[in-house]
Formats: sequence, C-alpha cells, structure tokens
Amino acid sequence: LTELLEDQLRVLGPDHPYTLTARFNLARWRGQAGDAAGAASSFAELLEDELRVLGSDHPESLNTRHHLARWRGESGDAAGAANALAQLLEDMVRVLGPDHPDTLATRFNLARLRSDLGDAAGARASLDRVLEDMVRALGANHPAIFSVRHLLARWRGEAGDAAGAVDTLAQLLEDMVRVLGQDHPTIAATREELLRWREEGGVQ
Repeated sequence: LTELLEDQLRVLGPDHPYTLTARFNLARWRGQAGDAAGAASSFAELLEDELRVLGSDHPESLNTRHHLARWRGESGDAAGAANALAQLLEDMVRVLGPDHPDTLATRFNLARLRSDLGDAAGARASLDRVLEDMVRALGANHPAIFSVRHLLARWRGEAGDAAGAVDTLAQLLEDMVRVLGQDHPTIAATREELLRWREEGGVQ
C-alpha cells in the first residue's frame, strides 16, 4: 500500500478519490498491524484533506471520523474517542438517518467505549436500545446483530449473572448456526464464550 500510494500521488495527485482510499486503507492496516497511534495520526491527516476535498458531510469523511475515533481509543484515549463518537453520531443521524447501518455501528461502538470508561450500566442500557433499533431496521438475522447480542451476553456474565450469560449465548449460538452455518468463523468465538461462562458459573 505504501508503494501504491507513492505511485498514485505521482500519477493521480493527492486529491484523487483512489489516492484518498489508499491512504484510508494504509491507515487501517497500520492499526491492524499494532500501530494504533500511527493509525490515529494517519486518519487525522486524511480527515483534514477529506474535509477540504469532499466536505464534512460526505460519507467518506464520516467514515474516516469513525475510524479516527476508534484508533484514538485503541491508543489509550478512550475519553477523547467517546467524545468524538458522540459528536459524529449527531452528524450521522442528520446526514444518513438514524437507521443507517453506519449510524447504528457508531452507536454500538460508543456504548462499548462508555463501558470501558466505567459506565457499565449506562453502556448496557444504550446497547439494549441499539439492539432494538437494529432488529427493527436490519432484521433479526443480520450478522451485526449477532455481535451486539454476543457483547451483551458477555457484559451480563461480567456483571455476575453467569447463568444468564449462558442462556443468552446458547440461544445466540442456535441462531448463528441456523443463519450462518456450522463452519462460519464467528461460531467458534461464540462457543468459546459460552464454555467460559459455563465453567465460571458451574452451569451445565
């Protein structure tokens, strides 16, 4: 990607959509490779150019803000990331609407950050509302809904309700196998989570 970006800058120029996309992907892979601070810095620089070239309400600008907030959180600034996501959410609701998948994903990530900041009860309540809206907007079998249900089950167990976590995860696993199939990669993680809470709670 670094080599590609050099050629795109030379051939297409810094403001071409393909160049901006390459910068976005390079920043994302920096984060995936373990350089959270570098990813946040790269996304911040990209955002400046996207705001200039595309405008503040362009979906790509909004998406870059989302990833910038994410990697700010990953690099240790959870409070700053939560504030950034809260501001982004207002703009996403205005531009994309409350039921857009990106808006719902932002609400999901904001709830996770609030939990990390110590507001576990508030985060669970927020995520419950997100789940209701996702089911209504996307349908009960959408893969993103399985991720929300998985996280809610984990939080339930961490709050001391191992039996409740087991019941929730067992139902989730049934639904995931039915919709995604036995061999889907996310099935294994759900099985591991279910086994964890069965062992911790002594639940069969």
